Amino acid sequence: MREGDIVDRDEVDDMATTGDMSPDEFREFGKAAVDFIADYIGNIRDRPVLPAVEPGYLAPLLPAECPQDPEPWQEVMKDLEAHIMPGVTHWHSPSFHAYFPTANSFPGIVGEMLSAGLGVIGFSWITSPACTELEVIVVDWLGKLLGLPEEFLHSGPGSGGGVIQGSASEATLVAMLAARDRMVRRVRQDHPKLSDGEIRAKLVAYTSDQANSSVWKSGLLGAMPMRQLPTDADGAFRGDVLEAAIRSDRQKGLIPCYVVATLGTTVTCAFDNLEELGPVCNREGLWLHIDAAYAGAAYVCPEMRHTMAGVQYADSFDMNPHKWLHVNFDCSTMWVKNANDLENAFNVDPVYLKHDKQGVMPDYRHWQLPLGRRFRALKLWMVLRTYGARGLQAHIRKQVQLAADFEELVHRDARFEVVMPARCGLVCFRMVGPCARTQELLRRVTARKTLYMIAASVRGQAVLRFVVCSRLTELEDVQRSWAEIAAQAEAVLQAESVAAALAPAPALCDPSRPMGKSPSVVHNMLGSAGNTADPQHTV
Repeated sequence: MREGDIVDRDEVDDMATTGDMSPDEFREFGKAAVDFIADYIGNIRDRPVLPAVEPGYLAPLLPAECPQDPEPWQEVMKDLEAHIMPGVTHWHSPSFHAYFPTANSFPGIVGEMLSAGLGVIGFSWITSPACTELEVIVVDWLGKLLGLPEEFLHSGPGSGGGVIQGSASEATLVAMLAARDRMVRRVRQDHPKLSDGEIRAKLVAYTSDQANSSVWKSGLLGAMPMRQLPTDADGAFRGDVLEAAIRSDRQKGLIPCYVVATLGTTVTCAFDNLEELGPVCNREGLWLHIDAAYAGAAYVCPEMRHTMAGVQYADSFDMNPHKWLHVNFDCSTMWVKNANDLENAFNVDPVYLKHDKQGVMPDYRHWQLPLGRRFRALKLWMVLRTYGARGLQAHIRKQVQLAADFEELVHRDARFEVVMPARCGLVCFRMVGPCARTQELLRRVTARKTLYMIAASVRGQAVLRFVVCSRLTELEDVQRSWAEIAAQAEAVLQAESVAAALAPAPALCDPSRPMGKSPSVVHNMLGSAGNTADPQHTV
């Protein structure tokens, strides 16, 4: 066959099969995949939480090139178990206590499957009316369940409403760009001779030194310097600190524009003081965005809403159902008081995207960074309906109690100390003594791969973060994790004793030796903890 020859369809079929599945073949493949997922979740305790592989392990196990001909799905599933699963970190294991939860539930998985199966792209109402309208409904459901002010709801007074973003990182950047556009418009009204570029060059944003790294990143992407301001002893961002920073920057000729307050910081789950920050932002004309990515889920429980007092001052609020509310990633719900601010910033409306129903329902392409968007409302709808408010509340309360149970175990052991009180599902603790002792404990625990935690620095001390993450976690799992931690702590102390016993005794009288204390045995063995001024520095 030569280039340019017309190919007969039958000849193409004879040359190679397309690999496309029939509906019946898909049913068989899909059932096998569902069975695999169900077995995986049901038996996840049998797998070490961390994989025993080294970087680059997978390449020698798979072909260097894509297969030329279609392969049976049965062979693909075999390779999934043989080659892929040994390199998986099991985020939904009851022994996973690192970072924050990533939600997983069977209704969420089914919703994800249905979204993929329908394959609609809902960037405007006309491209799939149900995609838009279901999202409007479920974000209102969730907003009411969290106790948000009515101004944030589609059904409330004014022009507020909610939208599903991909992540809290996206929501922070979206809010920043909307705040930037709003401030440029305001300044230009008073100073019409200034260009947009001249105004943008003077804008500045603020957050706390405990804010998530994605908040800092939004400043880079939005070309707006992000001031990281100090927090109080509890890790909270306070109003007087913000007010002083605004006053200082105005004196320098800068234009304060945007503030990110955090409800549930990454390291210690601290809560910024909205009742102080909010009035400052409103008085000074700054956009206040609230990042409640993890802890915001707790507000489905009315008794936990005291930590969001002052939310009424905010311009935007974001939390992640994909962290703690059973909805699989990605699903980050963002609410704004004035959707016009988003549409002013993101509205690009070429002829080929117009339709004759514009303005009746949201066209969500104007509320986000990308054009395309998946039918994510389906999985949120599935979860809200199959769990209900009571089911979600029971889940949050159970995990908060499990964190309290772990905190009590720490308190009972004189070898340990709690650094910050348990908040939501997080406990920050450490071994009493030098930081290197806590670091060595983490090294030993991680090496055994049966438990996964991460470390951070709080007030210059190395700490361990124990988070109740998996929805499968029971009290027995928490006790088993504590037993592993306690056993490895004892091994750390025994190793110290052995090293101390083997260390040569100093000369009773050596005039050539300088006076002063000798370095600790632990620091000689493991190195200094290297305390850092960065409160979120990972150890």
